[in-house]
Amino acid sequence: MPTTPFLNMFGRSPIGPLEEHMSKVHACVKELAPFFDAALKQDWAAVERFQHEIARLENEADEMKRDLRIHLPKGLFMPVSRSDLLELLSVQDRLANKAKDIAGIVMGRKMIFPESIAAPFVAFLKRCIEASLQADAAIHELDELLETGFSGNEIKLVEGMIAKLSQIERDTDEKQIGLRHIVFGLEEKLPPINVIFLYKVIEWTGDLADRAQDIGDRLQILLAR
Repeated sequence: MPTTPFLNMFGRSPIGPLEEHMSKVHACVKELAPFFDAALKQDWAAVERFQHEIARLENEADEMKRDLRIHLPKGLFMPVSRSDLLELLSVQDRLANKAKDIAGIVMGRKMIFPESIAAPFVAFLKRCIEASLQADAAIHELDELLETGFSGNEIKLVEGMIAKLSQIERDTDEKQIGLRHIVFGLEEKLPPINVIFLYKVIEWTGDLADRAQDIGDRLQILLAR
């Protein structure tokens, strides 16, 4: 079977490919920033371009996930079990999937966001993307954790990063509550179907931070073992 540059990264450890998969996932998530910038301006040609880019990155992440699952060695002499690595890979993948879902629903319906929701939504989205970035940074400490045998100061560093991720996720929860309150105040002025999809997009955007937190939780389990 022919190898790919991605698979060649395995060498003796699957950690490199796992980190590269997370980088691809975050690249997908952060494209939501220019995507929504265009959507709020109702520049649908630009929205469509960004949607295609998000879909492309998500598809590439899917391919990386499949390659990793197929080629992940079954006899790993590491402080991390194969099943733990596969579960971590799965939670990473869900983050990219959610970004693709968000872009699809907004573009598919050509959603128009009320002016009063635009600024707080952008702040909310930015914080959710920061959660993805923090998860990406934490995952990229796995190689250092491996070198130190999951001990010493490196564990304290990663635990601090996970704690910061939890703080970011809690902040997104508060912002999400505020956005729901704004939409609630607009319900009588908007078509009911528009209101339903506004709530849905807010919920799914909040899911980005939740998925990032799931990655942190899986890392916490690795540290505990």
